[in-house]
Amino acid sequence: MSKSESLKVQKKHYRTEKKRATKELLHTLKDPSVIVMADWLKVRSMLKGWPKLWCVVKPGLLVLYKSHKQKSRHWVGTILLNTTELIERPSRKHGFCFKLFHPLDQSIWAPKGPKGENLGAITQPLPYSYLIFRAPSESAGKCWMDALELALRCSSLLIRSMTKDQPTRPQDDNTESFLTPGFNMRQNLNESDCENHFQGVDLDEESKTDKEENKSEKGESDDSSSEQSEEEESDRLCDDDLSPIETPYTENAHEELGQQGDACQTEEVADENKSIIWTLVKQVRPGMDLSKVVLPTFILEPRSLLEKFADYYYHADLISEAMLQEDPFSRMKGVVRWYLSGFYKKPKGLKKPYNPILGETFRCYWRHPKTGSRTFYIAEQISHHPPVTAFFLTNRQEGFMVSASVLAKSKFYGNSISAILDCAGRLTFLKRGEDYLVSMPYAHCKGILIGTLTMEIGGKVCIQCEKTGYRTDLEFKLKPFLGSSELSNRVVGKIKLGNETLATIEGHWDQEVYIKDRSTEETTVLWNPTPEVKARRLRRHTVPVQQQGEFESERLWQHVSAAIQRGDQVGATHEKFLLEDAQRKAAKERKAKMVEYDPKLFERNVLTGEWVYKYADSRPWDPINDVLTYEHGYVIQTKTRRRVPLVRATSILSVNNGPDPTRKRRQSPSDRARAARIKRSSANHIRSTTVANESGSSTPDIETRQGSESSESDDDAECKQVSTKAVKMAALQQVLDPLQQMQKQNNEALTNLQGHMVRLERAYVHGGGVYLQNRDWFILFIILAFQTILHAFFK
Repeated sequence: MSKSESLKVQKKHYRTEKKRATKELLHTLKDPSVIVMADWLKVRSMLKGWPKLWCVVKPGLLVLYKSHKQKSRHWVGTILLNTTELIERPSRKHGFCFKLFHPLDQSIWAPKGPKGENLGAITQPLPYSYLIFRAPSESAGKCWMDALELALRCSSLLIRSMTKDQPTRPQDDNTESFLTPGFNMRQNLNESDCENHFQGVDLDEESKTDKEENKSEKGESDDSSSEQSEEEESDRLCDDDLSPIETPYTENAHEELGQQGDACQTEEVADENKSIIWTLVKQVRPGMDLSKVVLPTFILEPRSLLEKFADYYYHADLISEAMLQEDPFSRMKGVVRWYLSGFYKKPKGLKKPYNPILGETFRCYWRHPKTGSRTFYIAEQISHHPPVTAFFLTNRQEGFMVSASVLAKSKFYGNSISAILDCAGRLTFLKRGEDYLVSMPYAHCKGILIGTLTMEIGGKVCIQCEKTGYRTDLEFKLKPFLGSSELSNRVVGKIKLGNETLATIEGHWDQEVYIKDRSTEETTVLWNPTPEVKARRLRRHTVPVQQQGEFESERLWQHVSAAIQRGDQVGATHEKFLLEDAQRKAAKERKAKMVEYDPKLFERNVLTGEWVYKYADSRPWDPINDVLTYEHGYVIQTKTRRRVPLVRATSILSVNNGPDPTRKRRQSPSDRARAARIKRSSANHIRSTTVANESGSSTPDIETRQGSESSESDDDAECKQVSTKAVKMAALQQVLDPLQQMQKQNNEALTNLQGHMVRLERAYVHGGGVYLQNRDWFILFIILAFQTILHAFFK
């Protein structure tokens, strides 16, 4: 065997050994039975406190939890033992102390938890390069030091001995790997990181990486072109292995866009269905809420409401264009243009999407062909009574994100029904720090008893940016009783800066919409869904049905949709009844066990009352470090070139240099449990300050997470203390209200002044560099003449 062939065999064996070691480490992390030692220890924090944590020693790792249940929300941090040294530390207090530290004062922490946790549970901040532990006795401390020494020096031997007799289990696709990202061999580790991590494994030529070996070989001798191409191909394969683990998506080929005008918004009811409508009408009365009324299947659109909300983002590239505008007026026009682009896609006839099941989810993304970025969409039904849907959309590379929660209501008025969407939506421009608050119109169906069934959109909506002061008021007008088709689907509006109207909007939301600039009197087309514009729609990608979860929309409603598409109303009604009956049984079980539903992807901000995505990342895109955004297990994350510095054991707010009101605070389970106890004991104070209760419980109450370990006496004492604080805060708020009102008036005055200055500047530009117009010159002439006459008279 020649020297080059021998080197190839050695390299192949080298990579095989590395993959085997990685696989063994992954198995030990996921197997709960592979534990060297586990018990409670006190840990010294940076605040010189001693919080009590549950410590678990695994081969090569020390995992810290706030609870012995070892759940994801209890994870505090993970120490890489192969980077540390162990030493006994003298102590004057009772117990036994020992210290884990990095000899070169570098980080000892792993970037992620065993199940892919990004942020640790909130506790006192822990040191960066060392950690001091206190055991209850000297014997316990010696036992801990022996266990850590064993896990530190014999990690590879422990991994092999503990896993050789156990069958290898396939990795769960829905669980984020401990090594993803930052500690994932398939993601961000380069070859030198692999060498440092597996320094205890017997590998060939440990002192060099594959890339260094390639450089040294090129320096010593000139290999043949075939051998170089083979090595380059091997490097490319290694780079492919470093790609993140993503959820598989496929492009949607078929789309139903509907027709323009009111042609597809009317429908003649078949004779066999009229009796069903009359039976339904007899069960309701005018003004009644229809959220609990079961509707017939012939008026259902074969998709869920979670998917329906995704129709607003087929033109998400318009948000990117709006964000790139330099002046705030142009950005507001771009936002309005995107807002109007989400209405022209409508089903043929009078159709209503499915009411989502509690816990139902939907995910998809749109690819931007110009930049290659992807806009991800995540939605979840977080409450059933009242029906509340929360969704999140993000594209950090393009610089925007959307977070919203929608409370769906419906009212019966005799011959018409209105579906009201109480929306709290927030569009954020990450690089500019601007938040645009957005509301939604309502859907109106008329002609139930008399006339033709017609679906329209009506109501007033508002798009407002508090930072810039710009505001857009839109009104979707319903067709008059004696009006022509030209009066259907009309929309009018104004763009304002303070009380000054800068532009007016008028047109049809499914056809042309025009905007008129008040300063220049120029009218331009703001939005027009022409065939060319529809052809440039972003292509949506969804997860194949066979690879979806049990509660994902398409898989959950697939039998109902199939029956509706083949015209089998009896079969569709039967399949729909099975889903609704299963939901009612699950609700009864939760009520019997006194357990509230806990959303999986969204959490309630107890300060603002808004529902926020648990894994939201509102950092502006860093083109130097950030590579791409991907989704796995409903977690949207970013692959980076370098490890991002991690602040240990703290909230996401501490990552910033200062307070940022546009970012939502991530609440830990203990904080949510405490907020729930406070709410039960001081409901009157919370009712006066919580947004959700002011709006008639537009979103479900804050749910108490299980796993709280405090006793009832502690709860009562804490509730009394917080109630006293709430009274003081209420009194302080009463004192601050006049000051806030005065500040608000000052801001409005400054906004009006700014609008006046903008108007003067535009008049100066369009007037050829002269501020005064003909009317101004005339008034000035009259004043001068009057002063001249008065001066001559008194003289």
